[in-house]
Amino acid sequence: MNQTGIYEQLITQLVEQNLDRETFHVGERSLEAGEAATWLSRFLTRLIEMAMDSVPNGDSRIHEQIHLANTIVQWLSKHINDEQLISENLLDSRGKILTALFDKANPIAADLPKYVETIMPLTGLTQSELFCGSNAGISLETEIKREIQSSDKIYWLVSFIKWTGIRIFKNELEAFTRSGKQLQIITTSYMGATDAKAVEFLAALPNTEVKLSYNTNSERLHAKSYLFMRNTGFNTGYIGSSNLSHSALTSGLEWNLKITSQEIPHIIDKSLSTFETYWQSPDFELFDGQAPSREKLSNALQEARGNFNNTAPSFYFDIKPHSHQQTILDKLQTERELHKRYRNLVVAATGTGKTIISAFDFARFYQQNPEAKFLFIAHREEILKQALAAYRGVLKNSTFGELWVGNNKPSQYRHLFASIQSLNTQLSTAKNNHINSLNLSEDYFDS
Repeated sequence: MNQTGIYEQLITQLVEQNLDRETFHVGERSLEAGEAATWLSRFLTRLIEMAMDSVPNGDSRIHEQIHLANTIVQWLSKHINDEQLISENLLDSRGKILTALFDKANPIAADLPKYVETIMPLTGLTQSELFCGSNAGISLETEIKREIQSSDKIYWLVSFIKWTGIRIFKNELEAFTRSGKQLQIITTSYMGATDAKAVEFLAALPNTEVKLSYNTNSERLHAKSYLFMRNTGFNTGYIGSSNLSHSALTSGLEWNLKITSQEIPHIIDKSLSTFETYWQSPDFELFDGQAPSREKLSNALQEARGNFNNTAPSFYFDIKPHSHQQTILDKLQTERELHKRYRNLVVAATGTGKTIISAFDFARFYQQNPEAKFLFIAHREEILKQALAAYRGVLKNSTFGELWVGNNKPSQYRHLFASIQSLNTQLSTAKNNHINSLNLSEDYFDS
């Protein structure tokens, strides 16, 4: 054994014999008691599958494979002295798989076999599957429709919801919730992508609760998770890149991994517990469909899109820097006040809140210099809109700043959120007399 690299496997006697410890560094650790059952059963699963597959082909192959499985069960029962193991786990020699159990006296449908065939997910309930979008193979749209019809509880977590996405499952969701089953959905007003009509439709469904995060300036929810819980214990979920929109669920090049409680129960459990943590968090507010909720959502979406109504009431959170952000802000202040260094660079990982840091830093400067002129540059319109919303949230000023990107043209040029392309295009031409009169020189902006 001389293939170098990293490993994570149990060391068999054969592997141990072939480990050249004089020539190679051998990384290893001891198997711990708390993980032994998982590691050993995973190891045996592969061996048993190999053994089952080695049974010769023929008319009696399935019968012999079932006999081999029952022999293993009987041996295990004797080994751990548990007779119940045999009574509960010996396989029927006919080799049948249970696919449904419904009451004939109170049938859920007139034709139960056809009903089961209609609601059973095409990828089943036990094996994971990857959906790669573009309607290649089984579509995510088709599969989720079946998941809805066969579930008892549904928990969805998405960044945004479009009416085009809800319309795909409209009939299935209406039937699901009318039957008394529970639907819970978490989403946000992030970037103004959510459609208010979609949220209002969902909130109006019976046995349905919708919670939203409006605090998208400092907390960004990018997760997409669709969990389908069943009283039978055969739970499934989809985790990936698709939000609730038509393109994401049909023709978009989106990747979504189907997970099952029969194959990887710990992932289902962690997904559900994380959803419940978010659900209980004060960052997510219940949308009850009443006028105040609708008005708050409308204003939040307008603000996130950059379409601000300055006469409408604004809703602000008491945003405070996280500890790592405050550390950076303190260092910036030290550089300026102690070392007189006014050109500073902040480098931080994606998602750590660089825009929010800059907003807090400017807020401190702006408070001392209310006439300051300000320039924020980025290469994409959505980033500029997001930054403008963040600065307005931190400053608690719905009139602060102007966009200079695409079709957005400023009028005051005092606090600009501009694209690189707009600056290059406008400043390189002499046609705009207003811009020329402002004399946008290198020292025009204070910050």
